[in-house]
Amino acid sequence: MAQDKGKADEAIRCYHEAVAARLATDGFAPEIVQSLLDLDSGVFQWHRMLMKGEVLGKLIEELGLDLDLSHVYAMTAILRLQNGFGRETATQVTVGLLAEELDIDPSRASRIASDLIARGYVRREAAQDDGRKSVLVLTDAAWAVLGQMREHKWSKMSALFEGWSEDEILALSRLFLRYIDGIARVYRAK
Repeated sequence: MAQDKGKADEAIRCYHEAVAARLATDGFAPEIVQSLLDLDSGVFQWHRMLMKGEVLGKLIEELGLDLDLSHVYAMTAILRLQNGFGRETATQVTVGLLAEELDIDPSRASRIASDLIARGYVRREAAQDDGRKSVLVLTDAAWAVLGQMREHKWSKMSALFEGWSEDEILALSRLFLRYIDGIARVYRAK
């Protein structure tokens, strides 16, 4: 075990040295290089917690909900799509669109939607533009659960930022959004 830890430490050291050399070539000062390495580590940890569902899973657990991560992801995706969050307009949600939004196979989206229907969180309705097409709509039960989750999440967020100054919160928000815009610009560039 100690030997594995030594190999991991060596790999991290080599990675940091390679990144430091690369960033130094780009003109970054040593203290900035260290800050960027710290940011990279923090973003990795944050991403790992999100991918493992630790934050959302904790909210579900603490609220005692009989739901899993895929249920909540699907309900929030339906909410976003129905209200046009992150899109040009609101839209009616089909299973295919749900699959696209969640980046999952349509058959998996169909199973999740069917389970949410059986649990009373989603209902199928005829599409307004084409009565032959079925769309997914959140029920009052889903809205209630999403409201509980919103309140609990923001209670946790208030606790998270306890002791932060207003300037620190404003700076984090501004800089994080700038960072996200930069990622989108650099990685989506063609």
